[in-house]
This record gives sequence, C-alpha cells and structure tokens, in this order.
Amino acid sequence: MKKLVRYIVIVPLAIVFIILAVANRQIVTLSLDPFSVSDPSIYVRMPLFILILTGILVGVLAGGMAAWLRQGKWRRTAREKTDEATRWRAEAGRLRDNIQAPRQALPSPDLQDSTG
Repeated sequence: MKKLVRYIVIVPLAIVFIILAVANRQIVTLSLDPFSVSDPSIYVRMPLFILILTGILVGVLAGGMAAWLRQGKWRRTAREKTDEATRWRAEAGRLRDNIQAPRQALPSPDLQDSTG
C-alpha cells in the first residue's frame, strides 16, 4: 500500500517540484524592509523556486501545527478514557481474584466428614 501511495502521489509531486524549479531559476530579491522599497536594508536574494517551495513548506507546517493544536482536546479525552479503562480493568481483575479465592479455600464436598 505504501508503494502505491509513493508512485501515485509522491512521484508526480516530485516531478511537479522539479518542473517548478527548472522554470523559475531567476534570482529575485525578497525585501524585508517596509520603509525603503528602492534600496532595502534587509533583503534576501534567492532563486524564485526556493522562495515558492519555502512558502509551501511554511504553509504546510503552519497548517499541520494548527490542526494538531485544534485536536488537543480529543487527544486529552482519549488519554483520560484510556486511563479510566485501565483502572476499570484492574478493578475487574481484583474482583475476579476475590471471587475465585474463597472458592479455592472451601473444602471439596467428598472430603467432608460424613459421621453426622
């Protein structure tokens, strides 16, 4: 199944990224200075495809983190329910042992004295 996902999803995605990189090799300037547009004091020069792929990566990471944070209450509930189930299983085991222990302590009926 993993190989199928690899060939259907990952390989075409890699091909798209390679085409994107080849088509967008020109150098661009990313200005981080909002006050000086013509002569920025803070800037980064890089190929356009790196800027695009970095933007995609940041978006994927931000979306994954947001989803993970939103699912926190469900993970907490699952953890609490797991702890509760463990406690109930332990209690059931203790009760089962308490029920079986007195039965083993009683003498069997054929060993009782029949002089009565």
